Amino acid sequence: MLRTHTCGELRINNVTQTVTISGWVQGVRDKGSLLWIDLRDRYGITQITIETENAVKDIVDTARSLGREFVISVTGKVVERYSKSDKLETGEIEITPDKIVVLNSSITPPFTIEDSTDGGDDIRMKYRYLDLRRNPVRQNLELRHRMAIETRLFLDKLNFLEVETPVLIKSTPEGARDFVVPSRMNQGEFYALPQSPQTFKQLLMVGGFDRYYQIVKCFRDEDLRADRQPEFTQIDCEMAFVEQEDILNTFEGLIRHLFKSVKGIDIPELTRMTYADAMKFYGNDKPDIRFEMKFVELNGVVKGRNFKVFDDARLVVGICAKGAAEYSRKQLDELTEFVKRPQIGATGLVYARYNTDGTIKSSVDKFYTEEEVKKWAVAFDAQPGDLMLIMAGEENKTRKALSELRLEMGNRLGLRDKNTFACHWVIDFPLLEWNEEAQRFFAMHHPFTSPKPEDIALLNSDQVGKVRANAYDMVINGVEVGGGSIRIFNKQLQSQLFDLLGFTKEEAQAQFGFLMNAFEFGAPPHGGIAFGFDRLCSLFGGAEVIRDFIAFPKNNSGRDVMIDSPSPIAQAQLTELGIDLKKN
Repeated sequence: MLRTHTCGELRINNVTQTVTISGWVQGVRDKGSLLWIDLRDRYGITQITIETENAVKDIVDTARSLGREFVISVTGKVVERYSKSDKLETGEIEITPDKIVVLNSSITPPFTIEDSTDGGDDIRMKYRYLDLRRNPVRQNLELRHRMAIETRLFLDKLNFLEVETPVLIKSTPEGARDFVVPSRMNQGEFYALPQSPQTFKQLLMVGGFDRYYQIVKCFRDEDLRADRQPEFTQIDCEMAFVEQEDILNTFEGLIRHLFKSVKGIDIPELTRMTYADAMKFYGNDKPDIRFEMKFVELNGVVKGRNFKVFDDARLVVGICAKGAAEYSRKQLDELTEFVKRPQIGATGLVYARYNTDGTIKSSVDKFYTEEEVKKWAVAFDAQPGDLMLIMAGEENKTRKALSELRLEMGNRLGLRDKNTFACHWVIDFPLLEWNEEAQRFFAMHHPFTSPKPEDIALLNSDQVGKVRANAYDMVINGVEVGGGSIRIFNKQLQSQLFDLLGFTKEEAQAQFGFLMNAFEFGAPPHGGIAFGFDRLCSLFGGAEVIRDFIAFPKNNSGRDVMIDSPSPIAQAQLTELGIDLKKN
């Protein structure tokens, strides 16, 4: 072994021991008569101190030749530090070296390997192997490791089996875009990389494996953003002989276990909210409930006053920002510009200040008296010092825009503390959603989601759009971290849903015949859930970008800039696959 201890291990009780440690040179400080080397590995930093007048010349010469990120091994005696450091766990000791061996030299790194580095995102991703040496990145990956271990421990105690499912599977038309892999042995045919192990975990239930899980890689060829990567990891789970309540209780237990074991936080019992209420009061299906600021509909109190914006709108709705009545005109103009951004798309914003002296002033006083605006305050349950922000227009677009404004106000008012966690379930999603362009229904989750038993009769009526799904999402701090459903396990009901989704009998058989056939051999009632593991890790780590918790992530263009991938392949490989790019 090239070390007896790590660089973060030695303490005052190791004084007088002769040890060997190895690592990377964090820095060298040369004061002439004294020379210090800070030696780093993933466990910490240990100081090496050399009194140049008393030390062997070779040791001094070697120490002075060292540069940042040289890999060295040091053997010497542990001594108590004269000037102790409370910034290091090893700050009470140092090593007086008897031997320094340079194991490898290093060129000057393109950025400093320190907690607060001078490297931007692009350069750090290109040299990711260097970025991994920094404490924040290491700590993120250690957190990820801990969460994986605790997940396995929790599920193992409940008799879940971890089963690996195939990575080369069949492409399906529903959901996001697949990554496809050409087959050499079956030219002209393609595998797909799994967007999830959905059908395989259902087949495991048919096979009698009543409790399955897998921490599994999944792939989606879709546009990227801060919380999305082309390859990502799920905690994928399925249970047989269960109803929705069993799933919610089991995996609420998992989340509470992770918070307790990883962060030392006791999470209260998760509240539940219907999809309809989430959309009505928050404008999205994953509301951040760390703060209130619910939507208030105002159609009944604002229309009929010759203000065309309100009179012509399908919906007039707003939020009450507590304590924000002192906002300046400049701040209010900034909010107006915020909602007019193309990605939000609102045409404007109406506001009303409920001043601390009890008066109310609005941006539309030309059309409304103070007494009329006070009726708005009653609707909002506003108090002196509050600010009312109102939007109007087509219903869905207006709710979506107001949702963005609500989150922005939550940020501005400091109501979205990353160290505060609000977890809840959203339930009773619509089973289907209508696509105007395609002129047909699509599954809101996936085509194997079971409808609510009490809504099944509506599948044969003109009210099919009102059918609720036996589906559920877990939301933490406004982020959907997991979602699942009770599955269809009856061939006739599954065939009926395929019909509603526009599949012909031939298409359904070609795509999902294997699953339909399996249902004829005694499929049990079953359901499950999948958690976005990368998202969970980023939430636990207090970050918004999931790539900080992935060892080798892709950039926003889906590229791995470190290994320069994707990249062209040799013509010989293409020929073997039966692919001729020249034809395209």
